Amino acid sequence: MNSIVEKAYAKLNLSLDIRGRHPDGYHEMLMVMQTIDLCDDIKITLNDEGRFTAASNLGFLPTDGRNIAAAAAELFLKEAGMEGAGADIVMQKRIPVCAGMGGGSSDAAAVLRALNRLTGAGFSAEKLEAMGLELGSDVPFCVRGGTALASGRGEKLAHAAPLPDCDIVVCKPRFSISTPTLFRLVDGCKLRYHPDTRGLTAALESGSVADAARRMYNVFEAVLPRRYVDISAIKSAFMDFGALGTVMTGTGSAVFAIFDNTDTAAQARDALRERYGTAYLAKPVGKVL
Repeated sequence: MNSIVEKAYAKLNLSLDIRGRHPDGYHEMLMVMQTIDLCDDIKITLNDEGRFTAASNLGFLPTDGRNIAAAAAELFLKEAGMEGAGADIVMQKRIPVCAGMGGGSSDAAAVLRALNRLTGAGFSAEKLEAMGLELGSDVPFCVRGGTALASGRGEKLAHAAPLPDCDIVVCKPRFSISTPTLFRLVDGCKLRYHPDTRGLTAALESGSVADAARRMYNVFEAVLPRRYVDISAIKSAFMDFGALGTVMTGTGSAVFAIFDNTDTAAQARDALRERYGTAYLAKPVGKVL
């Protein structure tokens, strides 16, 4: 067998905090991260020509080594000592691009997991996560998935109790938000509010979806330029439908909400989709590795 198919699951930030900035320019992050069942499908076929390609149903994505999925395959095969081997990747993309949902990072993580099985390399989860960090700060979490407390650049992963079963609605408005811009805005101000990360992880430990949802917060929302008023409007719409809590994920522009009733969640999804173009109903996912 020289082909394998793997699912690349989206991630959400139940909370996102910035605790400082290191001399090297990287920010000290503290986040509770969660995998959901919205996913891309990744098919990987080995070749013996040293070629790395990454085709997808989105014509604007690069198809060569600039694509993080192709870069992941190249890195893995080098680490596995398979010089001269290559990989052709075909991706069915469903995770919105430039949404704060880790679509590219998840694709790269899926490639690492899949090639580990396909080649029989037998790398540990820790080794795959270390490789992932060479590709991006979110990749280590996406390699393992589930629920985790992430610190550092996002690569230091600690245990968090799983998010109990619930319904999650994700809405991606028709615009994206510049990640570098948001970091510059954060660096230029003193944040007045921070997530109750300890309270959030305690709520997860107790199994209370409602308590966890109430504690979701993302510091980037405090510095959003006024032109992104749709973020607040989406959150208000979710609350009008009875969401337990709602927050922007990552640097946006996707916003999600947690519900305890599937019918109500579906109604919210349909209404937000009609108004903003893209909305999904999802479930939390446990560890994938």
